[in-house]
This record gives sequence, C-alpha cells and structure tokens, in this order.
Amino acid sequence: MLPTEHRLRRREDFATAVRRGRRAGRPLLVVHLRSGPTDPHVPGGNTPPTRAGFVVSKAVGAAVVRTRVKRKLRHLIRERLSVLPPGSLVVVRALPGSGDAEYAHLARDLDAALQRLLGGGAR
Repeated sequence: MLPTEHRLRRREDFATAVRRGRRAGRPLLVVHLRSGPTDPHVPGGNTPPTRAGFVVSKAVGAAVVRTRVKRKLRHLIRERLSVLPPGSLVVVRALPGSGDAEYAHLARDLDAALQRLLGGGAR
C-alpha cells in the first residue's frame, strides 16, 4: 500500500502534474512528472514528500480489472519513490492494454517512462 503522505488526492494537484509536468508515454501507460516542491499547502520550509496519483478509466476494463491495475501501479510506485525528486507530483495514467498486462510488463513500462523523465533515457 502507498502511504497516505505519498498519495495525490486533490484535483488541483492532478491538474498541475498533467498540465505543467513532463510526459512519457509507453504502450501500457503514460507517466506525468512535475519535479520539485510543488505543494503551497505545506507550512514552513519543509520539502513535501513525493506524491503519486493514478488514472484508470473504464476503457481499461470492468471495476474489478481497474482496481487490480491500480493496486499493481500503487505497489510499483511505492518501490520507486526513492528515485524520484523530493516534492514531485507523479500521475500514472493506465492505457486500455494495461488491464490484460502482467505485473512485469507494467513494471518494465513504468521503469522506462520514469527513466526517460528523469533524464536517463532516449526518445
């Protein structure tokens, strides 16, 4: 489970990550990353933690399938929080093929997208 302090919940935060962040698309998912401290609601000079949110539409599948995809993605992101810059906003949007994808394929696509966004991958 993704800890509460690392969850993206407000609509404004999703919009900030999607509209002002960088994007990397893969066959199973699209990752939006807004780097740096972006939360004006955090008091003091503390850097907010990296926060992640997920968008899984009905095109992915029925409710059971969408929930399964969200759980897989939450688990994958939790393992990768340490490589993301502090205060970043990450939105992972699952594409229709992700409902049938295996865990390893989702992990591969997520890693490739994050590597590209963090400056380590070629276009």
